[in-house]
Amino acid sequence: QVQLVESGGGLVQAGGSLRLSCAASGRTFSSYAMGWFRQAPGKEREFVAAITWSGGMTYYADSVKGRFTISRDNAKNTVYLQMNSLKPEDTAVYYCAAETVVYRTPSYYKNWGQGTQVTVSS
Repeated sequence: QVQLVESGGGLVQAGGSLRLSCAASGRTFSSYAMGWFRQAPGKEREFVAAITWSGGMTYYADSVKGRFTISRDNAKNTVYLQMNSLKPEDTAVYYCAAETVVYRTPSYYKNWGQGTQVTVSS
């Protein structure tokens, strides 16, 4: 099991940038694939990005490809989501999740953070 804490959310104007961080506790962080998901009011939680345990492979939703970048620092037990060219439709609560392999389906992840709010104003 791994405990996850997100940070870095906030209010930003359209076209701006934010970097989210997800700090993990536990010595096994480097063995987990990590994912970022988001959930807007009244909508289901959706896949945003994921990264393998080594950082060698990354995956993105089409809606964020070219604008968001996922990365990780296993020495710091942290995964990041750099979000550029933000749009109002990116407004959501963003969650990080950990699992042994990369999945795009939220229900396959057993370890979740509490979420951080991202609001993009037009």
